Amino acid sequence: MIDLRSDTVTRPTPEMLQAMSQAEVGDDVYGEDPTVRKLEEAAAELVGKESALFVPTGTMGNQAAIMAHTGRGDEVLVDAEAHVVNYEVGAPSMLAGVQLRMLPFLLEGNTPEIFTQSLRPENIHFSPQKLLCLENTFNRGGGTIVPSDKMQETYQLAREKGMAVHLDGARIFNASVAAGQEVKDFTRCCDTIMFCLSKGLGAPVGSLLAGSKTFIERARKYRKALGGGMRQAGVLAAAGLVALDMRERLSEDHQNARKLAEGLNTIEEVEVDLEKVQTNMVILKLREVTVSSYDFCRELKARGVLAGPHGVNGIRLVTHKDVFSSQVEEAREIIGETVERFSRIA
Repeated sequence: MIDLRSDTVTRPTPEMLQAMSQAEVGDDVYGEDPTVRKLEEAAAELVGKESALFVPTGTMGNQAAIMAHTGRGDEVLVDAEAHVVNYEVGAPSMLAGVQLRMLPFLLEGNTPEIFTQSLRPENIHFSPQKLLCLENTFNRGGGTIVPSDKMQETYQLAREKGMAVHLDGARIFNASVAAGQEVKDFTRCCDTIMFCLSKGLGAPVGSLLAGSKTFIERARKYRKALGGGMRQAGVLAAAGLVALDMRERLSEDHQNARKLAEGLNTIEEVEVDLEKVQTNMVILKLREVTVSSYDFCRELKARGVLAGPHGVNGIRLVTHKDVFSSQVEEAREIIGETVERFSRIA
């Protein structure tokens, strides 16, 4: 089975398993796990922040950040298609009691201008605008990169307004590698960042939330409240330390995604916007195939390819370390055959 649903399906490497079996551990809730401390220190240094916090998931990292940055009734500005809006179960309102102000095309359009137009003066009728959430790479944008200069300009505008900026950087290393820039070129454009170890970097579990020491102290209490006190978490952190050394290999995933996209774009009945294939995601649109994306994915599964529906007529395909170049070619052939089958039915 060729699994292109997500880069979250990767399996830990032998090096990770060995590191996990030999990890030195302690009770992390008491601050006594040396492997967790080592991972947090390495992560903070890597993204240019004072401190970092190991959390089980990216969602928990984002939500702990929102809770630590805001108070109940505050407003958070965010792209209408952002992960925190679409894939985190309404947690900002459920947990932090904040109002999300969803801005169409914030990440793909003129971000500084759209942000500026969303600002409101102090008024008894308005929620205090306290936080701007950015995302890089942009998941629902097809893994596209928000340029660092656009982020920097927006960050400066937010600072002038007295707002904090949090970056959902689940795949920030994909952005860094694809853009040929240091990760700090992106992370200096935000006050806090969450990034995942369990996606392209291949660790089985875990994400990091990084920011100032004062911020991380607050976020640590929210992590505990959210159930993220993991005790002897060094077993997991050990795999994360290995994962941090796997950043450069992300270029292989990007090359495979480009190869897949170009191959699919030769199929007359489908369409791929090659300009948006910037990292490890390919969004395939069924242009002349009268079948839902869900039915199409079910047929692909029966033929040996796992893919994810993306809207009514879109299919998301994600390359990762457990998908090889030869499998990319095989997947392209299977997708082409499936398109042909449904075209005949139509």
